[in-house]
Amino acid sequence: MILTALFTALITAGAYIRIPVPVCPFTLQFLFTTLAGVLLGSRKGAAAVGIYVILGLAGLPIFTSGGGIGYVFQPTFGYLLGFIVGAFVTGVITHSDPVTFRRLLTACFAGLFTVYAMGMLYYWLISRFWLGQPIGLWSLFLYCFLLAVPGDICLSILSAVLGKRLLPVINIKEV
Repeated sequence: MILTALFTALITAGAYIRIPVPVCPFTLQFLFTTLAGVLLGSRKGAAAVGIYVILGLAGLPIFTSGGGIGYVFQPTFGYLLGFIVGAFVTGVITHSDPVTFRRLLTACFAGLFTVYAMGMLYYWLISRFWLGQPIGLWSLFLYCFLLAVPGDICLSILSAVLGKRLLPVINIKEV
């Protein structure tokens, strides 16, 4: 329970650690959501991210651009949902036997793919059906993937390296 709460706090802090890049904000949220899946496992990792999202929707200004239930109508809310599922996917792959660096890297990249797939789909749906400002597939791919993914690829590699070093220390078994 303590580690789940700790990761909820780390994800919150990661939202405020912003590296200024043009077009889309680069934060450390993805690093901590991925590490939650790697270190806590699928269910506890997803729970840590889910608690973060619930707290933000309850009104705490812990998302990158604030908080509140209205955040559901933000085009980027799909990435937050993707963080939950991504942590789960990462945890499932990580905690299969045996834990190797290759498995950790695969798990982190699978989580990355999940986050971006859900985020881009949600962005497209909200833009088209809620905002009434449809976005083309090329623009969606450019702004929601190509410009944002290089930093997250680096964070995936960092998550795998940290996971390889920290898993033996934490020694959590999926229950």
